[in-house]
Amino acid sequence: MPLLSRYVVTELLKVFLLALAALSLLIVLGGVVREALIQNLPLAQVVRLVPYILPDALRIAIPVTLLLAATNVYGRMAGANEVVALKALGISPWPILWPSLFVATLISFLAVWLNDLAVSWGRAGLQRVIVQSVEQIAYHMLQTQRRYSSHLFAINVEQVQGRKLLGPTISLLPRGNMPRITIRAAEAELSADCEEGFLRIRLRNGKVDVEGGMSIRFPDEYEQLVPLTQASRAASANPTPSWMPLRQIQQEIHNQHQRIQQVREALTQEAALGLFRGELGELANRSWQTRWQQLQEAETYLARLRTEPHRRWAAGFSCLCFLWVGAPMAIWLRHRDFLSSFFVCFLPILVVYYPLMIYGVDGAKSGTLPPWSVWVANGVLVLWGAWLLRKVFRY
Repeated sequence: MPLLSRYVVTELLKVFLLALAALSLLIVLGGVVREALIQNLPLAQVVRLVPYILPDALRIAIPVTLLLAATNVYGRMAGANEVVALKALGISPWPILWPSLFVATLISFLAVWLNDLAVSWGRAGLQRVIVQSVEQIAYHMLQTQRRYSSHLFAINVEQVQGRKLLGPTISLLPRGNMPRITIRAAEAELSADCEEGFLRIRLRNGKVDVEGGMSIRFPDEYEQLVPLTQASRAASANPTPSWMPLRQIQQEIHNQHQRIQQVREALTQEAALGLFRGELGELANRSWQTRWQQLQEAETYLARLRTEPHRRWAAGFSCLCFLWVGAPMAIWLRHRDFLSSFFVCFLPILVVYYPLMIYGVDGAKSGTLPPWSVWVANGVLVLWGAWLLRKVFRY
């Protein structure tokens, strides 16, 4: 690599890595503090969150810090008239631009991998830490607030003495065909069994009330098992496309096509049978409506599956697009103060790129736009950068 290109790459990486470390640290701290406040996590569990939040922080920070590094390096070079000197010697600006574009391409592939890692491994790990910490979180909240609740489980106590809960009232909210269950006892104790996946509640001297009128008294010990996923306050880990690794999505798309085909065949058979019998009114019955709703939901899910790879690749290659715009903009403006060049680039990106990206993702997920529309925001940056490069090379 020529000396000039090596100099540009070295300066770019120095600024990029320093800015990336600082911004990632701020995002990680913000994410950890937010989860700790929402979940009331003890300190030991807060530390366990850091590795799972880090990929998410990096995927957010990399495009912005790469833009910052580009405007810093090229702004200083242009402000010191180094680009003018190159042109005066008959040298094109291309030798100082292509190395950073090559580095940005490599970083973009890294960003795609981080996007995949953050939404599959990171989110699942974050939820796992919260689920496994149910016992500590519950005791902490019961000691401070006398109450702990999740989306399907709630417990109130009169007092907490060590691990003993005095005067507990436990409510298991109705789900599916299960009625609401309320348990009152003289005392209780919680213990999480992570291997079995249950929160064990041992109660003494109390009564179980089942919605509908049934009531059972227990003078001795009674054990109630609550699944950790229901007892925890973590978000539900439904197998949505945004939680899947890229390697699984193509197979899931194939499976979803088969499910849609099965639902369509069932609808076709039911419609044909109704026409044959002359019972057209039956097509509007509850069974038909249920199948039709299943078909709509399956097609929406398929649209989300198709969108997800495009979204992750487009988000990753925003790094290259940001540098594609930032480098020529800094040369064209010729400001030694790189912050001026950075904000001149970043404000239009904030106003145009991110809204277009969000609009494309939402439209593609709902099925109203094709999956490739996620790339439109990147395409706008490519056109803007090409226009700026033309100005840099001509003047």
